[in-house]
Amino acid sequence: MTSIEALSATLWRVAAPGMTPKALRAAVREHHPEASKKHVVRAAFYALIDARSQDGLTLDALHGFALNERTPSDEPPVTIGKSRRQKHRRSPERAVLEAPAVPEASERPEAAAAA
Repeated sequence: MTSIEALSATLWRVAAPGMTPKALRAAVREHHPEASKKHVVRAAFYALIDARSQDGLTLDALHGFALNERTPSDEPPVTIGKSRRQKHRRSPERAVLEAPAVPEASERPEAAAAA
């Protein structure tokens, strides 16, 4: 397996402004055929962090490649849902006060029908 540093050095050598991500990945794989897409993308981020060169165009090309080609497993997806309002719970005292009255046994319709 190729190290991130070696892949990073290769990316610096082959990266050119206007290069498509597919072409950049193919150029790196010519030098490192065993390198996976995940390793190449991580090496691109490493190359940006290391930033030995001050060539802005190459930095832009590497940055665009790294952002476009990162895999979904590198970062968990961020989902923003609707904010949900919390239900207000009644206090036990208030629930007893507001509870409907239970009719007496003699006032129930079943009791009147049985009599």
